[in-house]
Amino acid sequence: MTSRRTSRLGQQLLREISLKIRYSVRDPDVGGLSVTGVDVGADLWLARVYVVPSGSPEEQERTMAALARAAPFLRSSLGRELHIRRMPELRFERDDSIEAARRIDDILREVLPGDSQGKAPRGGQAESTES
Repeated sequence: MTSRRTSRLGQQLLREISLKIRYSVRDPDVGGLSVTGVDVGADLWLARVYVVPSGSPEEQERTMAALARAAPFLRSSLGRELHIRRMPELRFERDDSIEAARRIDDILREVLPGDSQGKAPRGGQAESTES
């Protein structure tokens, strides 16, 4: 039951945090970003908010610092609106899973033969062009 509750709370926090960052946080250092996930601890004391900041590495660092500064505001604002007994502390972390998936995809493209190189499709038989 607890994991279902934390999962539901994580999904709700994902939606609400995304909206709050977009419309309520007025820090100019919060640049473009995507909130990709929220993991709420089983004890509801901590919520890890995974984000993918955009821009140069310097802009990304400024965005992460600005999110850390905005975390208390977001926590108190969400606590008033969501009516939950204990609003978890928000920790913003960079989500590197997209970059890792991109690296894996690049490696697979180098290793596996592609259809555009004239290779036979799976199954070892080439398509027949005769009619």
